[in-house]
Amino acid sequence: MSDSVYLEDLAVGQTFSNGPVELTAEAIKAFATQFDPQPFHMDEKAAEASFFKELAASGWHTAALTMRLLVTGGPRLAWGHIGAGGEVRWPRPAYAGDWLTLHGEIIEIAPSRSKPDRGIVRVRLVTRNQRDELVQELVARVLVPRRPASP
Repeated sequence: MSDSVYLEDLAVGQTFSNGPVELTAEAIKAFATQFDPQPFHMDEKAAEASFFKELAASGWHTAALTMRLLVTGGPRLAWGHIGAGGEVRWPRPAYAGDWLTLHGEIIEIAPSRSKPDRGIVRVRLVTRNQRDELVQELVARVLVPRRPASP
């Protein structure tokens, strides 16, 4: 593929953005029913009586939407976006009716010492709502191939 991105194509400080994507009550409930069946993710009345005060998306739902925005709007990595760990935080909930946007920045590139065909890229992924409020920050380690030698 000629549009594939390899380790050598990336640079520290490189940025990208994608979105917005709408977070609907129906999507919040469907995700929660399958993956995080807590009342404040599945029922408006239960959410009103909870810490959140309204229907809130699971943090894992926010993470899944972040991944979608990364895959559809970030660099087209040759092997795909293969996670190798990371640290995530959710400083505030995402709610039904929010529109989420991803902003990414490459913060480190480290060619592997033991596997010359690859490296690890650290990327800071920030997901914000329509009010520019931070709903998720993820610093991810991503496995990225080096450009193959020409035959």
